[in-house]
Amino acid sequence: MPEGDTVYHTARILDRALSGQRLVRTDLRVPQHATADLAGGTVVETVSRGKHLLTRIDRDSPTGTDRWTLHTHLKMEGSWKVLKPGQRWPKPAHTARAVLETEAATAVGFSLGVVQLLDRADEAEAVGHLGPDLLGPDWDEDVALANLAREPGRPLHEALLDQTNLAGIGNLYAAELCFTSGVHPQTPVAAVPELRRLVRRARQMLDLNKERWVQTTTGDLRERERTWVYRRDRSPCRRCGTPVVVELQWPAGRERAAYWCPSCQPLLTGRG
Repeated sequence: MPEGDTVYHTARILDRALSGQRLVRTDLRVPQHATADLAGGTVVETVSRGKHLLTRIDRDSPTGTDRWTLHTHLKMEGSWKVLKPGQRWPKPAHTARAVLETEAATAVGFSLGVVQLLDRADEAEAVGHLGPDLLGPDWDEDVALANLAREPGRPLHEALLDQTNLAGIGNLYAAELCFTSGVHPQTPVAAVPELRRLVRRARQMLDLNKERWVQTTTGDLRERERTWVYRRDRSPCRRCGTPVVVELQWPAGRERAAYWCPSCQPLLTGRG
């Protein structure tokens, strides 16, 4: 699943291509909005909220101005592509879930996990449950820490992935934050030393990667050198040489792969 920095970068690309432009054709290829037509509307902006994308569109009507928000989520395999008019789509047409076309560009959302058209006033229905956005104007470190502290016995890896605590961390950053903090993924939140420092590091990691598609937590952009432990199962730990472990965690149906070094990341079960 894309991380918050990837979604932020996607929002920037859509915003630059569409904002201020009049829509000449739209096509929402999901049953609940199959008949919706936003042509004639003007794209106001596209912003990210955690892993969610909000494309705001205004359209004049006989009764005033309709203010819409197209809410999309990439989930595991989704992506948005901005193309020139008439340019061949890079993915099969049957995977397209949303098309926004202006005279200058065509934005196509492929394999989107969520496509929802909302009245602007109802955006909270889609994103109101989220915690502070690590890359957003609402970022509040103290609120994020208080959210994490609500369940002191919860495993750190699981708590970091909970978007209601803080929004934007996916499996890559959860694994890397556990490693760079020297704690096992199953360590209870209350037993994590310097939790505030971990949260600050999370924001720093996403911020450093938000303007590019390639993500690194090591500072090395070479393909096999970009991460400390994420997707490096059975490879030697970069610090001590111990083979990196990978294990599916969480309940059935919601599993996530956790990566860690058994030597560098001992399991802490409580304070003191």
